[in-house]
Amino acid sequence: MTEMQPQLSEFVDNIKDSQVLWGLMDKDGEGWVVCDSSIYEETDVMPLWSSEAKAAEHCSEEWATYRPAAIPLVEFLEYWVEDLNNDGVLVGVDWQANEECIELDPIDLAKQLAEIETE
Repeated sequence: MTEMQPQLSEFVDNIKDSQVLWGLMDKDGEGWVVCDSSIYEETDVMPLWSSEAKAAEHCSEEWATYRPAAIPLVEFLEYWVEDLNNDGVLVGVDWQANEECIELDPIDLAKQLAEIETE
């Protein structure tokens, strides 16, 4: 991949241990944080984190009304990947505000995560 491969590897390793991904959900439980891609025009990215603590760091300013929400790995692979792909939404792994982050197709992330699920 790119020079950011270690970030992706660390993300996958953390998911392997926990079997959970984290996103930010609004307090009503209705919607998830999705933001504009920093790489591709007119493309949305759903930030995902490998720990609740990393996700919680972003519950401020414009995302102050959101809270970390767990997405079990099995559920992510069975349901989320297809929905995100169909909607043309990329995923950002261990996303950091104001930093260049890995944005990838949900199917590519699923391939990485599916390998750990079967180990």
